[in-house]
Amino acid sequence: MSSTTGRAEGRVTIADVARQAGVSVPTVSKVLNNRDDVAPDTRDLVSGVLATSGYRPRRRQRETPASPLLVELVITDLASAYALEVLAGAEAGAARAGAGLVISAAHDHSGEDRSWLTALRARRPRGVVLVINRFGGGSVEDVSSLGAPVVLLDPAGSSDPSLPTVGATNFSGGVAATEHLLGLGHRRIAVITGVPFLLCSQERLEGYRAAMARAGAPVDEALVRQGDFTADGGQRAAAALLDLPEPPTAVFAGSDLMASGVYQEARRRGLRVPDDLSVVGFDDVTMVRFMSPPLTTVRQPLGEMAGESVRLVVEAARSADGASSPRGRPGGPADGAPAPHVQLATRLVVRESTAPPR
Repeated sequence: MSSTTGRAEGRVTIADVARQAGVSVPTVSKVLNNRDDVAPDTRDLVSGVLATSGYRPRRRQRETPASPLLVELVITDLASAYALEVLAGAEAGAARAGAGLVISAAHDHSGEDRSWLTALRARRPRGVVLVINRFGGGSVEDVSSLGAPVVLLDPAGSSDPSLPTVGATNFSGGVAATEHLLGLGHRRIAVITGVPFLLCSQERLEGYRAAMARAGAPVDEALVRQGDFTADGGQRAAAALLDLPEPPTAVFAGSDLMASGVYQEARRRGLRVPDDLSVVGFDDVTMVRFMSPPLTTVRQPLGEMAGESVRLVVEAARSADGASSPRGRPGGPADGAPAPHVQLATRLVVRESTAPPR
């Protein structure tokens, strides 16, 4: 039995190289790992033997397992149908990208409490997806200090163009909802908007106005009411609309939750949807298929939006890990390239809550 027992015949080992060079095995290992605590003459000797002996390092000796890439998703409100759609889409996107997902809540809706940002800095995430209601003064500098790629999902207001965003075609959705009601013959069409500082609220209202103008139907400003994306807000706005001397025959609500509030107020008054009042929502969250009647709504692809946000963050993080040059601004591409601003298409889903007016 040869002295190479336990290894394949003819395979050169570190021990063989050490014997030929007249040095210790640790010294050969240091040369292989480019350690600087080896004398130059010894390094040259060992390197020569490595080159002429046919030594090949085993793959498992060189490879180390990669650390898991974790993306943190920060969302304002976890207790909503909207949040459930976003979380499901983000989890699916992380799985496709081979990354992990961590969820944290930013409970403050006013934007004044930045404790979530302090917690993020302490955790040092590899990438961040932000789904927060307010993103204004100083926020860009705040997220840039995280030192990780950041993507804004369903951005609130006009965000800094250097930060990547993923949203939906809210204007087109507002047009589609209003044109559907106009096509059924409605002319007194009310709209209940979301909170005014949100970009999606503004764009859906602009879509409503554009569709009305295109149809030559003047907008009665008494039919434009502000909501807050909650069922209670939708019910309050519906009550004010239905108290008008000439109430609307149809309502376009800027979210499905507000549409459910319109349903509640209609029932409280003994009105039937859609016989007495047609209703269109926005989002197409799962619950609307089980409302009575099932809600006509504009489908906002929340799951796809969340998945795309995670994909962008993972792609940026891995690109930064592999870059040999200094990283660009966290959250945006390096070398001055424009940040991606993705808009996924909305579409009208017609169910049973809309009909021609009496």
